[in-house]
Amino acid sequence: MATIKITQTGSPIRRTSDQRATLIGLGLNKMHRVSELEDTPEVRGMIRKVRHMVQVEG
Repeated sequence: MATIKITQTGSPIRRTSDQRATLIGLGLNKMHRVSELEDTPEVRGMIRKVRHMVQVEG
């Protein structure tokens, strides 16, 4: 299965607790940290929830 690279570009400060938990679930918890995950519908849903704080590369 294909993988996608996710980079955190926004700070979780002053965000809701569920958005913070979603970042941790994606393996991100500090600025400019990169995580590489399988491209599944579950991961896509998590990315959609925090799309204003992450950058996705193919």
